[in-house]
This record gives sequence, C-alpha cells and structure tokens, in this order.
Amino acid sequence: MLKVFEVQVGYLSYNGKFIPAGEPVFTADNRSFRYGDGCFETLKVYQGKVLLADLHYERLMATLHLLHFDIPAAFTKSAFIKSITDLCEKNKMTDLTRIRFSVFRSDGGLYDPINNLPNFVIQSWPLAKSVLELNESGLITDIFPDVKKSCDKLSSIKSNNCLPYVMAAMYARQHQLNEAILQNPYGRIADSTIANVFIVKGKEIFTPPLTEGPVCGVIRKYLLQAELPFKVKESSLEIEDLENADEIFLTNAIYGIRWVGTFRDSSYGNATAVVLHELLHENIL
Repeated sequence: MLKVFEVQVGYLSYNGKFIPAGEPVFTADNRSFRYGDGCFETLKVYQGKVLLADLHYERLMATLHLLHFDIPAAFTKSAFIKSITDLCEKNKMTDLTRIRFSVFRSDGGLYDPINNLPNFVIQSWPLAKSVLELNESGLITDIFPDVKKSCDKLSSIKSNNCLPYVMAAMYARQHQLNEAILQNPYGRIADSTIANVFIVKGKEIFTPPLTEGPVCGVIRKYLLQAELPFKVKESSLEIEDLENADEIFLTNAIYGIRWVGTFRDSSYGNATAVVLHELLHENIL
C-alpha cells in the first residue's frame, strides 16, 4: 500500500514572500479554512523545469475565473512559473520536487465575500526518483461506496474543499487499497482518490468526460490532446466497463501513469500503460 508522508521543511512562499515553513501564516478568518473558498494546483518540477506548466496555468486561470476571483494583471504565466522555481531554489530542491500552489480568497464576509483578490501559498517537498518510474506491482482498487462525486461546473476543479477525496483515501487505507474509485450520483465512474481513471479496450482508451464529475487533470488533458499510437476518447464508464477492460490505469501530475493490477475480482496487465509511460517520459521531461 502506497503511503506518503509530507514533512514541510525550509520555506514556503506566501504571496511571494518567503516564510519559514513552520511559522503560521493564516488567522481563523481565512476563507479557505472557513469555507474551502479556493483551489490548488499540484505540480512536478524536474531539474528546474515546471512540467506541463502551460496546462497547469491554463487550468488555474480557468478555475479562478469560474470562482469569480479578481485576477491581478501581474499574475502572468511567467510570474506563476517564476514563483515556483524561486521557491525550489530557496529550498535547494532543484532536482525533483512536488509543488502545491494553493489559492484562496482574501478575508472578509460570511459566505458572500467582500474582497475577491486571490492570495497564494506555495509549498515544496522533495520527491523520490521512483515517481519517474512505472509502478512494478499493479495497484489494488475498488469502489468507494459512501460518497458520490457531484456533476456540475465546480466538480472538475481542484477545490480546497476535498472532503469526498479525504473520505475515499481513509476508506482505501481501511480496506488495504492503493486507490479508491469515486462514482457520480448516477453510479458511473468519476475519478479516483488522487487520479483520473482510464480503461483500455482493444486499441482504444476511454476516460470519463468532465460532465461525469472527474477533476480536469493535466495528464488527462495531455493524453486527450497528444498524438499517440492509441485512440483516446471520452466516454461514460460503468463498473462493468472496468471489470471487462483489458487494462486500467490512473493518471496525475506527480506519478504520470500508474497501472491497476486488480479491481474487485478482475486482474489486468499493463502493456498499454508501459508504452504511454515511455511516451510521457520522452515528451514531458
């Protein structure tokens, strides 16, 4: 079972200012703490390069517009990238780094805010080289039955309110799973605890469209747009589609592709996942 322990060391960046990571930066009035009012990006930095920076910035800007933030003109893509690489350099994490770029609305108001300016906190953690490799053993997965993922215009964003995924992660740990898969209110597949879900059937690859409730993952978007030796399509997926698939794999910005070995009583290979992992490695790093 995969376990990740985050120990914050060095510095974080709070609105562009470096602060020792152990020092508090919020008050109890913080709107993300109170209401989950904000969003975040999880990114990977490799040898000083922010991987898939265009897609991350594009998603972040789309989310900020959707959430009615007043975006400063200075918050450009180059400023976004520089703020991340500056923190990596400050923390001497220039080889392989995980970044969380959190955005939240300025304090004030109850549910109705009085100030829509964004604030941000950037955190960094060193990553092991193993995240660049395809998992040797297939993941063990199953359905998380307790909470359904909504299907609306907010369901595709990386919201600071992550309760469905927190509960799914706890369920996975309790049931000795590597990942738990979430359904939407109609019983169809949305996504997993920290990843988008893909199945392979013949020479075609399928993943749920955003209307089914998954997060708009950057690797998901990359695979849908890239020229690949496989056809990658959006299609609603039922539990039976997972059970009858040739392969299942999961994607996110940190691990890229991870193949699923077991879903309930079904077992899978990884031939397609191996090819896609190599293509991602060549084209993104």
